[in-house]
Amino acid sequence: MYRYFLQPQIDVLNNSLIGYEMLIRQQIDDKWVLPHDFASIPIDVQADLIQRTAQKLILKIGSVSYNVNRSQFIDPTIAQAIIDAQQQIYPITLVLEVTEEITDKAISTQQLIDQVHYFDEHGIQLSLDDVGTGVNTYDHLEPVLSYASEIKFAMQNFRQEDCADEIPDNLKFWKKIAEEYKLRLILEGVENQAEHDMANRLQIDLRQGWFYGKPHLFKL
Repeated sequence: MYRYFLQPQIDVLNNSLIGYEMLIRQQIDDKWVLPHDFASIPIDVQADLIQRTAQKLILKIGSVSYNVNRSQFIDPTIAQAIIDAQQQIYPITLVLEVTEEITDKAISTQQLIDQVHYFDEHGIQLSLDDVGTGVNTYDHLEPVLSYASEIKFAMQNFRQEDCADEIPDNLKFWKKIAEEYKLRLILEGVENQAEHDMANRLQIDLRQGWFYGKPHLFKL
């Protein structure tokens, strides 16, 4: 059995909830765990869960975010299921977070751009997740930045690579990029008061992390 855990996304300037990231989990032996292979989860199961979860959130939030890799982003079957889900949950906006995960087939920049236009026609937005780590470097993302609505900077990725001391400079860089391209910037992985204070100093208002709320099981 699969369910979504929701983690709040906060605008600290207005002290308001702007949306949730939906994190899928699998129940095994009475425990909710990270699925071993996301690609093996049937897309109709995921789309049904998106619809059932988001429909209960209508009028409470503005958006829900959903993770896909680049291969999933351009897959026509997945795209149709996502579009069907978006139509069912309107007026909530569905935001597709394209992760830094390396896929088994090469995806061209033009394929991504064409798919962004297709999703845009159906009110679905593109978020570039994990900027600055993995394959989501500036040089790699630059061709698609002007087609995105949002970028997410995940501090936990830098911590996992023992590069936490590089976070402030990288964050300043991506804040500048977000301003240049008129993108939302969500700071992800805020875990303590010190990181909260750093985000305040850098005037980054949109945030996500355990400091504001851990992912919690959304009961259907």
